[in-house]
Amino acid sequence: MKMGHIMLIDDNQIDNFITNHIVEKSGIAERISLMNSAIEALKHLESIKEDYDKFPDLIFLDISMPVMDGFGFLDKIVNFPKVSKHACDIVMLTSSNDAKDIERASKYGIVKEYFVKPLKKDMLDLLVNHRGDA
Repeated sequence: MKMGHIMLIDDNQIDNFITNHIVEKSGIAERISLMNSAIEALKHLESIKEDYDKFPDLIFLDISMPVMDGFGFLDKIVNFPKVSKHACDIVMLTSSNDAKDIERASKYGIVKEYFVKPLKKDMLDLLVNHRGDA
């Protein structure tokens, strides 16, 4: 099952490269966008928030980023039309396995999964299977 447009938001370029490679290799994405900060991603998404065709279907989001972290990004994007209608899945993909971060992420109704880096094929399979069940 194709997931359409997937966006990766992570300030670590090596992590973005690895995640991008795994997503490309899986063949589930029609398009992949790489963003190096939550601010950059937010500005871009703000400009297309009313355009369902351009807005991502899935966002992989890191927590620890300078200026605006992943939680700050979630606070800003929660009311965007495609997000609030649950047509855009958000997955935390982070190096943090801290129980406080996991609990905090779970309080956002828009966060579908919480994965600890690096992304692996079985994690993608889980997302595809959940999306197919929806």
